[in-house]
Amino acid sequence: MSGSTFGKNFSITTWGESHGKALGCVVDGCPAGLSLTEEMLQSYMNRRKPGQSQYTTSRAETDQIEILSGVYEGVTTGTPISLMVNNHNQHSKDYESLREVYRPGHADYTYATKYHHRDHRGGGRSSGRETIGRVAGGAIACLILKELGIQLTTFSKAIGSVSVPDKAYRLEEILKNPLYMPNLDYAQRAKEFIETVMNQQDSCGGVIECRVTGLPVGLGEPVFHKLDSVIAKGVMSIGAVKSVEFGAGHRASQMLGSECNDSFVNPSEAVEIADSQDKITSKISKSSNHSGGVLGGLSDGSPLVLRATIKPTPSIGSEQNTVNAKNQQVSLTITGRHDPIIVPRAVVVVESMVAISLVDLLFQNMNAKLSHLKKIYNPQ
Repeated sequence: MSGSTFGKNFSITTWGESHGKALGCVVDGCPAGLSLTEEMLQSYMNRRKPGQSQYTTSRAETDQIEILSGVYEGVTTGTPISLMVNNHNQHSKDYESLREVYRPGHADYTYATKYHHRDHRGGGRSSGRETIGRVAGGAIACLILKELGIQLTTFSKAIGSVSVPDKAYRLEEILKNPLYMPNLDYAQRAKEFIETVMNQQDSCGGVIECRVTGLPVGLGEPVFHKLDSVIAKGVMSIGAVKSVEFGAGHRASQMLGSECNDSFVNPSEAVEIADSQDKITSKISKSSNHSGGVLGGLSDGSPLVLRATIKPTPSIGSEQNTVNAKNQQVSLTITGRHDPIIVPRAVVVVESMVAISLVDLLFQNMNAKLSHLKKIYNPQ
């Protein structure tokens, strides 16, 4: 199986299975000199670990992160960083009845057809637990971005039909509720909606929004490595994500050009920035941000805004129709421990893939102009 590595200049390779001994990732391309401890990474791991509320699986895992290489005395050495989380609470017997049955909404059928073998115990590599490695690597990317003054704010914009309007955002309330919604009133409505769904032995999905501030203008590579295309690839690689949009997103199809275009605005005070080869005489701003901070595949200096649509959890308690490996029609009722909604735990996963994409492109952007190289190799 190939395809477990993401990124070019800053990359992560995830490994491990849901019911194996451990999971983790190897981070390559992290520069030396970054302060990094297990405690710093753990705060990110805790945001996705199970058992934090009644709205997540009861699987009792601490998801304790271990740094195996690439760090000495709390500082990165520039060599590959290997990170690991041990599995302690697998209930593989819960999946024995699924050995020959294809679960609707899961990768059972496609994996079995492609490889003529599949790990029925929780889905193996297709399990949501694979995202442990993404979050571990994403935590390092977030720490690098923080050093550069770049801030990511990620939250649950919508759960089912309960959606927080942009004007009602209270970002300080994101961490004050288990659903990571930017408004406590809407979070309460969402809780009531989820409880209704749970009582029906069903599940629900939602929308995760990520906002990035502090990005320089011009981040991204035109054509095949545009800023939005690289991020979209990373976020779409998360198993539960069904679509990704930037700025106005699908609403742009219903707008006129005169409405969708973001008018450029002259700043009240010109900002002069001197460079060894370039001189920018003014800092341009926009009257709106329907583009989501991306023009021509490059960052335009306004906040980067993207949203990911998360499907309902496919493992539900109500009876479903399916077939088995012998192509016989059977009915299926899934038991065991499953999230009634993936959205809250996926918030940090989306944030991680955005962060990894940004760091990778920032490193690639360093050779975009000769003046950038001169700052590094000829600072006089």
